[in-house]
Order: sequence, then structure tokens, then C-alpha cells
Amino acid sequence: MHHGNENHDLTPTEGLVVRKRRKGIYILPNLFTLAALFGGFYAIVMAMNNRFDLAAVGIFCAMVLDSLDGRVARMTNTQSAFGEQMDSLSDMVSFGAAPALVAYEWALRGLGRWGWFAAFVYCACAALRLARFNVNTAVVDKRYFQGLPSPAAAAIVAGFIWLLNDMEVKGSQVEWVMFVVALYAGLTMVTNVPFYSFKDVQMKKSVPFVVIVAIALGIAVINVHPPIVLFALFVVYGLSGYVLYGWRKFKGQQTSVISTSTDEPEESGLHR
Repeated sequence: MHHGNENHDLTPTEGLVVRKRRKGIYILPNLFTLAALFGGFYAIVMAMNNRFDLAAVGIFCAMVLDSLDGRVARMTNTQSAFGEQMDSLSDMVSFGAAPALVAYEWALRGLGRWGWFAAFVYCACAALRLARFNVNTAVVDKRYFQGLPSPAAAAIVAGFIWLLNDMEVKGSQVEWVMFVVALYAGLTMVTNVPFYSFKDVQMKKSVPFVVIVAIALGIAVINVHPPIVLFALFVVYGLSGYVLYGWRKFKGQQTSVISTSTDEPEESGLHR
């Protein structure tokens, strides 16, 4: 009996400790998220000012910062539900609205209603992708994303604009190519095609010296000509999912890597 009372006494104090900790908002990871959000906002403003090179750089900066906020939160043990929501909303601006609007301003405007159709499809697919990612409760295989991740889709769109702008090609000369790129990036986000997530690459573990040399070489190669190298990298990544999907189909393996929300029981059998 005494044991039961002891447990009873412990519970409220535990509850209080948790509540006290949750009241504040963690500054560090959310600073990265806000900086990523600024990258997306900056891209939109730069596109309005016809500085498409800077708009693309803004989206790539948002990408780097977005990859850091989660890592910083995990390293400093400051993960929070607030941070998750904040990250998702920031992603919608930086990788949903910003690439769509930059692409529209640069090339799609000339296509009239087809132009804003492509921009909206991209934007809507980014929203659907982010929402689906948030409810992927039972992730079957953490090594893969279901559909193209929104930062990579944004990188394909922004990289294309950055590269052609750098080559002094006007958006009006490649408006239909931009149309196809925007639709491809948008629709690939909402497919069930598996994309490698690099999540099994451990940052904390020690790595062979060769890996560090390879990273240094990678940075050097990107510096040779960032628009070409970054665009090429993300195009390869953007196609890799379909290659992997085809390979799995060919081998007769399971192609879906994720089961979506567990809330609706009628969905449970769909993704196996």
C-alpha cells in the first residue's frame, strides 16, 4: 500500500517538471528556422526586383539553414512541438511559395494562365508533401523519403533558374522548359517514389580520413561553378527515385517505404 502512495506522490511532481520546461521557446534551433524563413522571403523579394541570381541563392541558403535546425535541436536536446510546427511553416514559404513565385516571375508569367497553373501545382504539391510528411507516423524505412523532399524540389527549380540566368538566357526563351521543370518537381514531391534520405549517415560517429578528403573535394568542385554543379547534383537526385523505384519493381521488392497516418483504420492496408 505504501508503494502505491509513493507512486502517487511522484506523478504530480514529474508533471510539474515537464510543464516548467515546456513553457519557454528554445532560441537556438528556432533562430535557424527563422533564418531559413528569411531565405525564402528574401528570394521572393529579390524575384520582384528582377535579381534572380540572388533569389536562387536565397533558396539555397534556406536549404542549408533548414538542414541545420533539426540537427542543432537534436544535438542540444531542444526538440519541441513548437519547433516542428515552425519548421514546417518555414519550409512551406522557402520551398513551396518562394520557388513557385520566383519561377513565375522569371519565366512562367509569359505563359498566361498555364504559367500560374504550373506555379500553383508546384506550390500545392509542396503543401501536400509537407502535410503528408508530418503525418507519416509509422515510418517503415527511415533511409528513404516518400516522394522528393521539398528542399530538393526547390533546389531543382531554383538551380535551373540560377544556371540559365547565369548563362544570360532570358526566362521568356525557356518558358515551356520551366513549365515542365516546375511540374516535374511538384508532382515528384507527391509520388510514392522512394528517395534516399542519407539519414543513416551518422554525424557523431568517427569517419575514415578519406571521407573528410572527399567532403573537401566536393566543396571545391561546387566552388568551381556553383550554378552548374548544384543544379546537376539535384537533377541526379531528382531522377534517382525513379531509378530506384524501377529497380525495386524489376527485382519484385516492395516499392512503398512508408505507411501514412494511423488515425484512419481504412488506410492501414493501402501502403503495404
